[in-house]
Amino acid sequence: METAASSVETLKAKGKHKEDPLWLKTQQLIIQSENESKERQSGTESRTTNFSTMYGRDLLPAKNGEENTKQFLFEVVHILLNYVSKSFDRNTKVLDFHYPHQLKDGLDGFSLELSDNPENLEQLLVDCRDTLKYGVKTGHPRFFNQLSTGLDVIGLAGEWLTATANTNIFTFEISPVFIMMEEILLKKMYEKIGWPSEEGDGIFSPGGSISNLYSVLVARYYRFPEAKTKGMASVPRLVLFTSEHSHYSIKKAAAVLGIGTENVILVKCNERGKMIPSELESKIMETEMKGFVPFYVNATAGTTVYGAIDPLSEIADICEKYKLWMHVDAAWGGGLLMSRKHSVKLSGIERASSVTWNPHKLMGAPLQCSAILVREKGLLQLCNQLCADYLFQPDKHYDVSYDTGDKAIQCGRHVDVFKFWLMWKAKGAEGFEVQVNKCLDNAEYLYNKLKQRVDFTLVFDGKPEHSNVCFWYIPPSLRELPNGQERSKRLHEVAPRIKAKMMEEGTTMIGYQPQGENVNFFRCVFSNPATSKADVDFLIEEIVRLGNDL
Repeated sequence: METAASSVETLKAKGKHKEDPLWLKTQQLIIQSENESKERQSGTESRTTNFSTMYGRDLLPAKNGEENTKQFLFEVVHILLNYVSKSFDRNTKVLDFHYPHQLKDGLDGFSLELSDNPENLEQLLVDCRDTLKYGVKTGHPRFFNQLSTGLDVIGLAGEWLTATANTNIFTFEISPVFIMMEEILLKKMYEKIGWPSEEGDGIFSPGGSISNLYSVLVARYYRFPEAKTKGMASVPRLVLFTSEHSHYSIKKAAAVLGIGTENVILVKCNERGKMIPSELESKIMETEMKGFVPFYVNATAGTTVYGAIDPLSEIADICEKYKLWMHVDAAWGGGLLMSRKHSVKLSGIERASSVTWNPHKLMGAPLQCSAILVREKGLLQLCNQLCADYLFQPDKHYDVSYDTGDKAIQCGRHVDVFKFWLMWKAKGAEGFEVQVNKCLDNAEYLYNKLKQRVDFTLVFDGKPEHSNVCFWYIPPSLRELPNGQERSKRLHEVAPRIKAKMMEEGTTMIGYQPQGENVNFFRCVFSNPATSKADVDFLIEEIVRLGNDL
Protein backbone atom coordinates (compact mmCIF):
# COMPACT_ATOMS: atom_id res chain seq x y z
CA MET A 1 0.00 0.00 0.00
CA GLU A 2 1.38 3.41 -0.99
CA THR A 3 1.69 5.92 1.86
CA ALA A 4 1.32 9.68 1.55
CA ALA A 5 5.09 10.00 1.96
CA SER A 6 5.88 7.64 -0.93
CA SER A 7 3.23 9.33 -3.06
CA VAL A 8 4.82 12.71 -2.45
CA GLU A 9 8.27 11.44 -3.43
CA THR A 10 6.86 9.85 -6.62
CA LEU A 11 5.11 13.02 -7.73
CA LYS A 12 8.03 15.20 -6.68
CA ALA A 13 10.14 13.26 -9.16
CA LYS A 14 7.59 14.20 -11.84
CA GLY A 15 7.70 17.88 -10.88
CA LYS A 16 4.18 17.97 -9.45
CA HIS A 17 5.31 20.01 -6.41
CA LYS A 18 6.57 22.80 -8.67
CA GLU A 19 3.27 22.99 -10.54
CA ASP A 20 1.16 23.09 -7.38
CA PRO A 21 2.95 24.19 -4.17
CA LEU A 22 -0.35 24.17 -2.24
CA TRP A 23 -0.81 20.48 -3.09
CA LEU A 24 2.63 19.76 -1.66
CA LYS A 25 1.82 21.61 1.57
CA THR A 26 -1.40 19.58 1.93
CA GLN A 27 0.46 16.31 1.42
CA GLN A 28 3.06 17.29 3.99
CA LEU A 29 0.31 17.90 6.55
CA ILE A 30 -1.11 14.44 5.79
CA ILE A 31 2.34 12.90 6.32
CA GLN A 32 2.67 14.72 9.64
CA SER A 33 -0.76 13.42 10.74
CA GLU A 34 0.19 9.85 9.73
CA ASN A 35 3.49 10.10 11.64
CA GLU A 36 1.79 11.43 14.78
CA SER A 37 -0.74 8.60 14.62
CA LYS A 38 2.03 6.01 14.27
CA GLU A 39 3.90 7.62 17.17
CA ARG A 40 0.86 7.43 19.44
CA GLN A 41 0.21 3.80 18.42
CA SER A 42 3.82 2.72 18.92
CA GLY A 43 3.93 4.41 22.30
CA THR A 44 0.74 2.65 23.44
CA GLU A 45 1.62 -0.75 22.00
CA SER A 46 5.06 -0.85 23.62
CA ARG A 47 3.74 -0.13 27.09
CA THR A 48 3.48 -2.75 29.79
CA THR A 49 2.42 -0.30 32.50
CA ASN A 50 -0.99 1.32 32.90
CA PHE A 51 -0.14 4.90 33.77
CA SER A 52 -3.79 5.98 33.93
CA THR A 53 -4.04 4.44 37.42
CA MET A 54 -0.68 5.72 38.62
CA TYR A 55 0.34 9.03 40.17
CA GLY A 56 3.53 10.84 41.08
CA ARG A 57 3.28 9.39 44.56
CA ASP A 58 3.84 5.91 43.05
CA LEU A 59 7.34 6.84 41.85
CA LEU A 60 10.56 6.96 43.84
CA PRO A 61 11.04 7.56 46.71
CA ALA A 62 7.83 5.54 47.21
CA LYS A 63 8.31 2.03 48.55
CA ASN A 64 8.68 -0.40 45.62
CA GLY A 65 8.57 2.58 43.27
CA GLU A 66 11.73 1.77 41.33
CA GLU A 67 10.07 -0.20 38.51
CA ASN A 68 7.30 2.36 38.08
CA THR A 69 9.91 5.11 37.96
CA LYS A 70 11.88 3.28 35.26
CA GLN A 71 8.79 2.71 33.11
CA PHE A 72 7.67 6.32 33.46
CA LEU A 73 11.09 7.71 32.57
CA PHE A 74 11.37 5.29 29.64
CA GLU A 75 8.13 6.79 28.29
CA VAL A 76 9.43 10.32 28.79
CA VAL A 77 12.65 9.45 26.97
CA HIS A 78 10.58 7.91 24.16
CA ILE A 79 8.73 11.23 23.79
CA LEU A 80 11.99 13.19 23.83
CA LEU A 81 13.67 10.96 21.25
CA ASN A 82 10.70 11.29 18.92
CA TYR A 83 10.94 15.06 19.27
CA VAL A 84 14.68 15.03 18.59
CA SER A 85 14.10 13.01 15.41
CA LYS A 86 11.37 15.39 14.28
CA SER A 87 13.61 18.38 14.91
CA PHE A 88 15.98 17.16 12.18
CA ASP A 89 13.19 16.05 9.80
CA ARG A 90 12.55 18.62 7.08
CA ASN A 91 9.12 17.10 6.41
CA THR A 92 7.95 18.32 9.82
CA LYS A 93 6.87 21.82 10.70
CA VAL A 94 9.08 24.25 12.55
CA LEU A 95 6.04 25.13 14.63
CA ASP A 96 2.34 24.35 14.98
CA PHE A 97 1.22 27.89 15.69
CA HIS A 98 -1.68 28.71 18.00
CA TYR A 99 -2.70 32.08 19.39
CA PRO A 100 -2.34 32.83 23.13
CA HIS A 101 -6.09 32.56 23.76
CA GLN A 102 -6.16 29.11 22.15
CA LEU A 103 -3.38 27.83 24.40
CA LYS A 104 -5.02 29.44 27.41
CA ASP A 105 -8.41 27.85 26.63
CA GLY A 106 -6.90 24.39 26.06
CA LEU A 107 -6.29 22.23 22.98
CA ASP A 108 -7.35 18.61 22.40
CA GLY A 109 -6.98 17.50 26.01
CA PHE A 110 -4.00 19.77 26.68
CA SER A 111 -4.81 22.23 29.46
CA LEU A 112 -2.42 24.68 31.08
CA GLU A 113 -4.66 25.09 34.12
CA LEU A 114 -3.55 23.69 37.49
CA SER A 115 -5.88 21.95 39.93
CA ASP A 116 -5.79 21.13 43.63
CA ASN A 117 -5.99 17.40 42.92
CA PRO A 118 -3.13 15.38 41.38
CA GLU A 119 -3.48 14.10 37.80
CA ASN A 120 -2.38 10.64 36.74
CA LEU A 121 0.87 9.85 34.98
CA GLU A 122 -0.93 9.15 31.70
CA GLN A 123 -2.08 12.76 31.61
CA LEU A 124 1.43 13.96 32.48
CA LEU A 125 2.84 12.02 29.52
CA VAL A 126 0.20 13.57 27.25
CA ASP A 127 1.15 16.99 28.63
CA CYS A 128 4.85 16.34 27.95
CA ARG A 129 4.08 15.35 24.36
CA ASP A 130 1.75 18.31 23.77
CA THR A 131 4.16 20.81 25.34
CA LEU A 132 6.68 19.87 22.66
CA LYS A 133 4.03 19.64 19.93
CA TYR A 134 2.79 23.20 20.41
CA GLY A 135 6.23 24.73 20.96
CA VAL A 136 8.83 25.78 18.40
CA LYS A 137 11.48 23.38 17.08
CA THR A 138 14.46 25.67 17.50
CA GLY A 139 16.72 22.81 16.43
CA HIS A 140 15.00 22.50 13.03
CA PRO A 141 17.36 23.19 10.11
CA ARG A 142 14.89 25.81 8.81
CA PHE A 143 14.63 27.82 12.04
CA PHE A 144 16.55 31.06 11.43
CA ASN A 145 14.73 33.27 13.93
CA GLN A 146 17.23 33.71 16.79
CA LEU A 147 20.96 33.74 17.45
CA SER A 148 20.58 30.53 19.47
CA THR A 149 19.47 27.70 17.20
CA GLY A 150 20.22 24.04 16.64
CA LEU A 151 19.99 20.95 18.81
CA ASP A 152 23.36 19.47 19.73
CA VAL A 153 22.78 15.87 20.81
CA ILE A 154 25.90 15.75 23.00
CA GLY A 155 24.94 19.01 24.64
CA LEU A 156 21.44 17.65 25.18
CA ALA A 157 22.87 14.58 26.92
CA GLY A 158 24.93 16.92 29.09
CA GLU A 159 21.85 18.90 30.08
CA TRP A 160 19.98 15.70 31.00
CA LEU A 161 22.86 14.63 33.24
CA THR A 162 23.05 18.09 34.79
CA ALA A 163 19.35 18.00 35.70
CA THR A 164 19.80 14.51 37.17
CA ALA A 165 22.73 15.64 39.34
CA ASN A 166 20.63 18.66 40.45
CA THR A 167 23.38 20.41 42.35
CA ASN A 168 24.43 23.99 42.96
CA ILE A 169 27.78 25.11 41.59
CA PHE A 170 28.83 27.39 44.44
CA THR A 171 31.12 25.25 46.58
CA PHE A 172 33.54 22.43 45.91
CA GLU A 173 32.01 20.36 48.69
CA ILE A 174 28.71 19.85 46.83
CA SER A 175 29.88 20.30 43.23
CA PRO A 176 33.50 19.06 43.03
CA VAL A 177 33.56 17.79 39.44
CA PHE A 178 31.58 20.67 37.94
CA ILE A 179 33.75 23.27 39.74
CA MET A 180 36.87 21.75 38.19
CA MET A 181 35.25 21.56 34.76
CA GLU A 182 34.36 25.25 34.96
CA GLU A 183 37.97 26.15 35.74
CA ILE A 184 39.25 24.10 32.77
CA LEU A 185 36.72 25.62 30.35
CA LEU A 186 37.44 29.16 31.50
CA LYS A 187 41.17 28.65 30.93
CA LYS A 188 40.46 27.44 27.40
CA MET A 189 38.42 30.57 26.79
CA TYR A 190 41.15 32.86 28.17
CA GLU A 191 43.62 31.22 25.79
CA LYS A 192 41.32 31.75 22.80
CA ILE A 193 40.99 35.43 23.72
CA GLY A 194 44.77 35.73 24.00
CA TRP A 195 45.18 36.08 27.77
CA PRO A 196 47.61 34.00 29.85
CA SER A 197 45.51 31.12 31.16
CA GLU A 198 46.77 31.51 34.73
CA GLU A 199 46.01 35.22 34.97
CA GLY A 200 42.41 35.48 33.80
CA ASP A 201 39.29 35.06 35.89
CA GLY A 202 35.68 34.32 35.14
CA ILE A 203 32.44 32.60 35.93
CA PHE A 204 29.49 31.16 34.01
CA SER A 205 26.35 33.25 34.41
CA PRO A 206 22.67 33.06 33.43
CA GLY A 207 22.96 34.67 30.00
CA GLY A 208 24.79 37.45 28.19
CA SER A 209 22.79 40.25 29.81
CA ILE A 210 23.96 39.17 33.26
CA SER A 211 27.52 38.72 31.98
CA ASN A 212 27.41 42.29 30.67
CA LEU A 213 26.04 43.47 34.02
CA TYR A 214 29.00 41.81 35.75
CA SER A 215 31.35 43.75 33.48
CA VAL A 216 29.90 47.13 34.49
CA LEU A 217 29.81 46.09 38.15
CA VAL A 218 33.47 45.00 38.19
CA ALA A 219 34.58 48.06 36.19
CA ARG A 220 32.90 50.36 38.73
CA TYR A 221 34.50 48.45 41.62
CA TYR A 222 37.93 48.65 39.96
CA ARG A 223 37.67 52.44 39.66
CA PHE A 224 35.66 53.16 42.83
CA PRO A 225 35.79 50.21 45.27
CA GLU A 226 33.97 52.28 47.91
CA ALA A 227 30.78 52.02 45.82
CA LYS A 228 30.40 48.44 47.08
CA THR A 229 29.94 49.53 50.69
CA LYS A 230 28.90 53.19 50.52
CA GLY A 231 26.81 53.20 47.35
CA MET A 232 26.57 55.65 44.47
CA ALA A 233 26.41 58.65 46.79
CA SER A 234 30.11 58.13 47.49
CA VAL A 235 31.22 58.43 43.84
CA PRO A 236 31.02 61.20 41.22
CA ARG A 237 28.60 61.06 38.32
CA LEU A 238 29.77 58.09 36.25
CA VAL A 239 29.33 57.78 32.50
CA LEU A 240 29.78 54.77 30.23
CA PHE A 241 29.85 54.44 26.44
CA THR A 242 28.44 51.91 23.99
CA SER A 243 27.50 51.94 20.32
CA GLU A 244 24.03 52.82 19.13
CA HIS A 245 23.79 49.26 17.73
CA SER A 246 24.85 47.55 20.95
CA HIS A 247 22.67 45.21 23.01
CA TYR A 248 20.12 46.84 25.28
CA SER A 249 21.53 44.95 28.28
CA ILE A 250 24.20 47.65 28.71
CA LYS A 251 21.50 50.22 29.45
CA LYS A 252 19.74 47.73 31.70
CA ALA A 253 22.95 47.18 33.64
CA ALA A 254 23.28 50.93 34.18
CA ALA A 255 19.69 51.06 35.44
CA VAL A 256 20.14 48.08 37.80
CA LEU A 257 23.43 49.36 39.24
CA GLY A 258 22.10 52.83 39.95
CA ILE A 259 24.28 54.54 37.33
CA GLY A 260 21.20 55.53 35.34
CA THR A 261 20.31 55.11 31.67
CA GLU A 262 20.86 58.82 31.02
CA ASN A 263 24.53 58.23 31.81
CA VAL A 264 24.87 55.68 29.01
CA ILE A 265 26.23 57.56 26.01
CA LEU A 266 25.39 56.02 22.64
CA VAL A 267 28.18 56.37 20.09
CA LYS A 268 27.44 56.74 16.38
CA CYS A 269 28.10 53.85 14.01
CA ASN A 270 28.93 53.68 10.32
CA GLU A 271 26.57 52.21 7.71
CA ARG A 272 27.68 48.68 8.64
CA GLY A 273 26.80 49.19 12.30
CA LYS A 274 30.38 49.55 13.60
CA MET A 275 31.25 52.08 16.29
CA ILE A 276 33.16 55.07 14.91
CA PRO A 277 36.30 55.52 17.09
CA SER A 278 36.57 59.26 16.48
CA GLU A 279 32.98 59.67 17.67
CA LEU A 280 33.83 57.72 20.82
CA GLU A 281 36.80 59.93 21.62
CA SER A 282 34.74 63.04 20.98
CA LYS A 283 32.04 61.84 23.41
CA ILE A 284 34.64 61.05 26.07
CA MET A 285 36.17 64.53 25.81
CA GLU A 286 32.72 66.12 25.87
CA THR A 287 31.83 64.18 29.02
CA GLU A 288 35.02 65.19 30.81
CA MET A 289 34.40 68.86 29.94
CA LYS A 290 31.03 68.61 31.70
CA GLY A 291 32.78 67.39 34.84
CA PHE A 292 31.46 63.85 34.65
CA VAL A 293 33.66 60.76 35.07
CA PRO A 294 33.89 58.33 32.13
CA PHE A 295 34.92 54.87 33.35
CA TYR A 296 33.78 52.17 30.91
CA VAL A 297 33.48 51.48 27.18
CA ASN A 298 31.52 48.58 25.74
CA ALA A 299 32.68 47.40 22.31
CA THR A 300 30.53 44.84 20.52
CA ALA A 301 31.90 41.82 18.67
CA GLY A 302 28.83 40.76 16.73
CA THR A 303 25.86 43.11 17.05
CA THR A 304 22.46 41.49 17.35
CA VAL A 305 20.98 42.74 14.08
CA TYR A 306 23.83 43.45 11.64
CA GLY A 307 26.43 41.14 13.17
CA ALA A 308 28.88 44.06 13.15
CA ILE A 309 32.22 43.89 14.93
CA ASP A 310 33.46 47.17 16.35
CA PRO A 311 37.10 48.17 15.58
CA LEU A 312 38.50 46.65 18.76
CA SER A 313 42.13 47.71 18.41
CA GLU A 314 41.26 51.37 17.80
CA ILE A 315 38.83 51.35 20.73
CA ALA A 316 41.52 49.73 22.91
CA ASP A 317 43.89 52.59 22.02
CA ILE A 318 41.32 55.15 23.15
CA CYS A 319 40.58 53.25 26.37
CA GLU A 320 44.29 53.12 27.21
CA LYS A 321 44.67 56.82 26.46
CA TYR A 322 41.84 57.81 28.80
CA LYS A 323 42.39 54.97 31.32
CA LEU A 324 38.94 53.45 30.76
CA TRP A 325 37.76 49.89 31.32
CA MET A 326 37.25 48.20 27.95
CA HIS A 327 34.62 45.49 27.81
CA VAL A 328 33.92 43.43 24.70
CA ASP A 329 30.43 42.05 24.38
CA ALA A 330 31.27 38.97 22.29
CA ALA A 331 28.13 37.08 23.31
CA TRP A 332 27.41 36.50 19.61
CA GLY A 333 30.89 36.85 18.13
CA GLY A 334 32.95 34.94 20.68
CA GLY A 335 32.54 31.71 18.78
CA LEU A 336 34.56 33.21 15.91
CA LEU A 337 37.63 32.78 18.12
CA MET A 338 37.35 29.03 17.50
CA SER A 339 38.01 29.55 13.77
CA ARG A 340 41.48 30.25 12.41
CA LYS A 341 39.81 31.72 9.33
CA HIS A 342 37.54 34.15 11.16
CA SER A 343 39.21 34.84 14.53
CA VAL A 344 41.27 37.65 12.96
CA LYS A 345 38.03 39.68 12.85
CA LEU A 346 38.27 39.97 16.64
CA SER A 347 41.85 41.25 16.63
CA GLY A 348 42.27 43.51 19.65
CA ILE A 349 39.98 41.53 21.95
CA GLU A 350 43.07 40.41 23.88
CA ARG A 351 43.44 44.01 25.09
CA ALA A 352 40.00 44.03 26.72
CA SER A 353 39.58 44.24 30.48
CA SER A 354 36.59 41.89 30.31
CA VAL A 355 34.71 39.82 27.73
CA THR A 356 31.21 38.32 27.49
CA TRP A 357 31.06 35.07 25.50
CA ASN A 358 27.95 32.94 24.99
CA PRO A 359 28.70 29.36 23.86
CA HIS A 360 24.93 28.86 23.56
CA LYS A 361 24.94 31.02 20.45
CA LEU A 362 27.41 30.35 17.62
CA MET A 363 28.95 27.28 19.30
CA GLY A 364 25.55 25.61 19.67
CA ALA A 365 25.55 24.71 23.38
CA PRO A 366 22.02 24.26 24.76
CA LEU A 367 20.58 27.28 26.53
CA GLN A 368 21.83 28.70 28.70
CA CYS A 369 25.62 28.91 28.59
CA SER A 370 27.32 32.28 29.03
CA ALA A 371 30.58 33.39 30.64
CA ILE A 372 31.93 36.67 31.97
CA LEU A 373 35.71 36.69 31.58
CA VAL A 374 37.93 39.20 33.40
CA ARG A 375 41.58 39.75 32.56
CA GLU A 376 42.71 40.57 36.13
CA LYS A 377 42.51 37.63 38.51
CA GLY A 378 40.81 38.25 41.84
CA LEU A 379 38.64 41.23 40.87
CA LEU A 380 35.41 39.24 40.63
CA GLN A 381 35.98 37.86 44.12
CA LEU A 382 36.82 41.23 45.67
CA CYS A 383 33.90 42.92 43.98
CA ASN A 384 31.21 40.40 44.96
CA GLN A 385 32.30 38.42 48.00
CA LEU A 386 30.37 38.73 51.25
CA CYS A 387 31.80 35.61 52.96
CA ALA A 388 28.53 34.00 54.06
CA ASP A 389 29.53 31.92 57.10
CA TYR A 390 27.21 29.03 56.36
CA LEU A 391 28.74 28.46 52.90
CA PHE A 392 32.25 29.83 52.65
CA GLN A 393 33.94 28.71 55.86
CA PRO A 394 37.71 29.43 55.67
CA ASP A 395 38.69 26.37 57.76
CA LYS A 396 37.47 23.62 55.41
CA HIS A 397 39.75 20.64 54.87
CA TYR A 398 40.36 21.46 51.17
CA ASP A 399 41.61 24.47 49.18
CA VAL A 400 38.71 26.91 49.62
CA SER A 401 39.74 28.90 46.54
CA TYR A 402 37.61 26.30 44.73
CA ASP A 403 34.51 27.61 46.51
CA THR A 404 33.85 29.95 43.61
CA GLY A 405 30.31 30.95 44.55
CA ASP A 406 31.36 34.18 46.26
CA LYS A 407 32.50 35.54 42.90
CA ALA A 408 28.87 35.57 41.81
CA ILE A 409 26.03 37.96 42.65
CA GLN A 410 23.80 34.88 42.85
CA CYS A 411 23.74 32.31 45.62
CA GLY A 412 22.08 29.43 43.79
CA ARG A 413 23.80 28.90 40.44
CA HIS A 414 22.76 26.40 37.80
CA VAL A 415 25.43 24.10 36.36
CA ASP A 416 25.88 25.38 32.80
CA VAL A 417 29.36 23.99 32.27
CA PHE A 418 28.90 20.23 31.91
CA LYS A 419 27.07 20.26 28.56
CA PHE A 420 29.72 22.61 27.15
CA TRP A 421 32.57 20.53 28.56
CA LEU A 422 31.03 17.36 27.09
CA MET A 423 30.61 19.03 23.69
CA TRP A 424 34.26 20.12 23.73
CA LYS A 425 35.23 16.53 24.55
CA ALA A 426 33.14 15.27 21.63
CA LYS A 427 34.20 17.84 19.02
CA GLY A 428 37.54 19.17 20.16
CA ALA A 429 38.49 22.71 19.16
CA GLU A 430 38.70 21.43 15.56
CA GLY A 431 35.07 20.36 15.58
CA PHE A 432 33.91 23.77 16.78
CA GLU A 433 36.01 25.37 14.06
CA VAL A 434 34.31 23.30 11.35
CA GLN A 435 30.91 24.17 12.80
CA VAL A 436 31.60 27.91 12.95
CA ASN A 437 33.02 27.96 9.42
CA LYS A 438 29.94 26.19 8.06
CA CYS A 439 27.62 28.75 9.62
CA LEU A 440 29.52 31.63 8.04
CA ASP A 441 29.70 29.78 4.71
CA ASN A 442 25.91 29.52 4.75
CA ALA A 443 25.65 33.26 5.39
CA GLU A 444 27.91 34.03 2.45
CA TYR A 445 25.91 31.64 0.27
CA LEU A 446 22.66 33.47 1.12
CA TYR A 447 24.31 36.84 0.53
CA ASN A 448 25.56 35.78 -2.91
CA LYS A 449 22.15 34.35 -3.89
CA LEU A 450 20.27 37.49 -2.88
CA LYS A 451 22.75 39.77 -4.58
CA GLN A 452 21.91 38.14 -7.92
CA ARG A 453 18.14 38.58 -7.60
CA VAL A 454 15.93 41.54 -8.49
CA ASP A 455 13.24 40.64 -5.95
CA PHE A 456 15.54 41.08 -2.95
CA THR A 457 17.60 44.04 -1.76
CA LEU A 458 20.42 43.79 0.75
CA VAL A 459 20.40 46.31 3.60
CA PHE A 460 24.06 47.08 2.96
CA ASP A 461 26.65 46.06 0.39
CA GLY A 462 29.62 43.88 1.21
CA LYS A 463 29.93 40.31 2.40
CA PRO A 464 28.62 39.56 5.89
CA GLU A 465 31.23 39.86 8.63
CA HIS A 466 29.38 37.40 10.84
CA SER A 467 26.53 35.02 9.97
CA ASN A 468 23.87 37.77 9.91
CA VAL A 469 22.35 38.58 6.50
CA CYS A 470 19.89 41.50 6.40
CA PHE A 471 17.60 42.09 3.43
CA TRP A 472 14.24 43.23 2.10
CA TYR A 473 11.94 41.18 -0.08
CA ILE A 474 10.44 43.43 -2.78
CA PRO A 475 7.06 42.07 -4.01
CA PRO A 476 6.05 42.75 -7.64
CA SER A 477 3.65 45.53 -6.57
CA LEU A 478 6.55 47.62 -5.22
CA ARG A 479 9.26 47.03 -7.82
CA GLU A 480 8.21 49.88 -10.10
CA LEU A 481 7.28 52.23 -7.29
CA PRO A 482 9.72 55.16 -6.94
CA ASN A 483 11.59 55.65 -3.68
CA GLY A 484 9.66 57.82 -1.29
CA GLN A 485 7.36 57.89 1.70
CA GLU A 486 4.64 55.75 0.12
CA ARG A 487 7.06 53.01 -0.94
CA SER A 488 8.75 52.99 2.48
CA LYS A 489 5.39 52.75 4.23
CA ARG A 490 4.31 49.78 2.13
CA LEU A 491 7.70 48.08 2.31
CA HIS A 492 7.60 48.41 6.11
CA GLU A 493 4.51 46.16 6.10
CA VAL A 494 5.95 43.41 3.90
CA ALA A 495 8.16 41.56 6.39
CA PRO A 496 5.56 41.39 9.21
CA ARG A 497 2.88 40.10 6.84
CA ILE A 498 5.16 37.42 5.40
CA LYS A 499 6.26 36.46 8.92
CA ALA A 500 2.62 36.07 10.02
CA LYS A 501 1.88 33.73 7.11
CA MET A 502 5.14 31.89 7.75
CA MET A 503 4.25 31.21 11.37
CA GLU A 504 0.70 30.14 10.57
CA GLU A 505 1.97 27.63 8.01
CA GLY A 506 4.93 26.65 10.19
CA THR A 507 7.34 25.90 7.34
CA THR A 508 10.23 28.10 8.49
CA MET A 509 10.96 31.06 10.78
CA ILE A 510 13.06 34.17 10.30
CA GLY A 511 13.21 37.42 12.27
CA TYR A 512 12.54 40.98 11.13
CA GLN A 513 12.94 44.45 12.60
CA PRO A 514 13.52 48.11 11.68
CA GLN A 515 16.92 49.65 12.40
CA GLY A 516 17.41 53.40 12.52
CA GLU A 517 15.97 54.86 9.34
CA ASN A 518 15.61 51.46 7.68
CA VAL A 519 12.05 50.13 7.57
CA ASN A 520 11.33 46.53 8.57
CA PHE A 521 13.74 44.06 6.98
CA PHE A 522 14.50 40.37 7.44
CA ARG A 523 17.49 39.27 9.49
CA CYS A 524 18.66 35.75 8.80
CA VAL A 525 21.22 34.29 11.20
CA PHE A 526 23.06 30.98 11.03
CA SER A 527 24.17 29.08 14.13
CA ASN A 528 22.70 25.64 13.38
CA PRO A 529 25.22 23.22 11.84
CA ALA A 530 22.31 21.09 10.56
CA THR A 531 21.29 23.85 8.14
CA SER A 532 22.30 23.18 4.53
CA LYS A 533 22.46 25.30 1.41
CA ALA A 534 19.26 23.57 0.28
CA ASP A 535 17.57 24.97 3.40
CA VAL A 536 18.79 28.45 2.44
CA ASP A 537 17.27 27.96 -1.03
CA PHE A 538 14.02 26.83 0.60
CA LEU A 539 13.92 29.97 2.74
CA ILE A 540 14.31 32.24 -0.28
CA GLU A 541 11.58 30.50 -2.26
CA GLU A 542 9.26 30.37 0.74
CA ILE A 543 9.55 34.13 1.26
CA VAL A 544 8.75 34.63 -2.43
CA ARG A 545 5.77 32.24 -2.29
CA LEU A 546 4.30 33.91 0.80
CA GLY A 547 4.98 37.49 -0.31
CA ASN A 548 4.48 37.45 -4.06
CA ASP A 549 0.89 38.72 -3.92
CA LEU A 550 1.43 41.46 -1.33
